Amino acid sequence: MTSYRTIARAAEDEFTEKRSRFIGAIQPVTTEEEALAFIRARSKSYWDARHNVYAYILEGGSLCRFSDDGEPQGTAGMPVLDVLRKEGLTDCAVVVTRYFGGILLGGGGLVRAYSHAAKLAVDAGGVVTMRPCAAGYITCDYAQYGWVPAIIAQAGGQVTETDFAEAVTVHFTLPEEMVGGLQTSLTDRSAGQLTVEVTDTVMLPFEK
Repeated sequence: MTSYRTIARAAEDEFTEKRSRFIGAIQPVTTEEEALAFIRARSKSYWDARHNVYAYILEGGSLCRFSDDGEPQGTAGMPVLDVLRKEGLTDCAVVVTRYFGGILLGGGGLVRAYSHAAKLAVDAGGVVTMRPCAAGYITCDYAQYGWVPAIIAQAGGQVTETDFAEAVTVHFTLPEEMVGGLQTSLTDRSAGQLTVEVTDTVMLPFEK
């Protein structure tokens, strides 16, 4: 697993240019089926718009698709896709809806308008970096539990669950490269009694 940048949440924003209304919408997607479903849903919701232009990127940038949806070739879908590329994003889809206002924008004006709508959508959705993280646990006694969660937090991790029985089991997630530092801190604080047990690797978001 490798880190990648994507969108934190589904979002939309809009602006008006020479009476044409541009609505940029973005959504995280992990498959082409999800991307196409999002595009269909937006097109259905805005069926009366002149254009529903889209672009999406998947699989670390290896799969890209776009559509001008009736706008002059190269003035709409590609500029939207270029915004995603310049932001270094993957696993997301954008639809820019245009309600024509009666005034032609020209080729350059269309490129700027669709690019701006896509960038508004990206900014509204927020960029996160998905990083490979270790999921694991630490088993300790009740006295040690008083400081174990703090050690995890100081190492850059997050406690996800705690089980209380004869001993305490603290479950956590932590960026993979920080596991060694957590183990060192545990060893020093517990005089070698506690160890980190890693059970899985998961992808988790970190704010840009």
